[in-house]
Amino acid sequence: MDIKIIRNEKQYDYYMEELEKLVSENPQKNTKKFDDLEILILLIERYENEKCSIISTSPIEAIKFHMDQHELNQNDFSILLGSKSRASEILNHKRDLSLKQIQKINAIWNIPLEFLIQEIPQKQVA
Repeated sequence: MDIKIIRNEKQYDYYMEELEKLVSENPQKNTKKFDDLEILILLIERYENEKCSIISTSPIEAIKFHMDQHELNQNDFSILLGSKSRASEILNHKRDLSLKQIQKINAIWNIPLEFLIQEIPQKQVA
């Protein structure tokens, strides 16, 4: 496989497909396929981080994106926060993140602080 820096969505989609194939093959360490797998992961993470840093998003959308990318659900978020009701309120824009929650999410899920400290738009009640 000829691996290059990802510069567009088409390359990104292709590398995501290649990544899935390699993961399903479960290559052994110290093999070319394992090295390709690691390189693809790094390139994909780099592209996603660059793309995400360009897009301004709310903290909730950043959390939801992270959950989607890592196959996490609201229960996982509630475990992280220690409260099902708090997780629900935050994900439904009914409560802002506290400083402690922001620090915890950043430390454990590695969501960049610049995404977590933005103001969360409140949903309008009809």
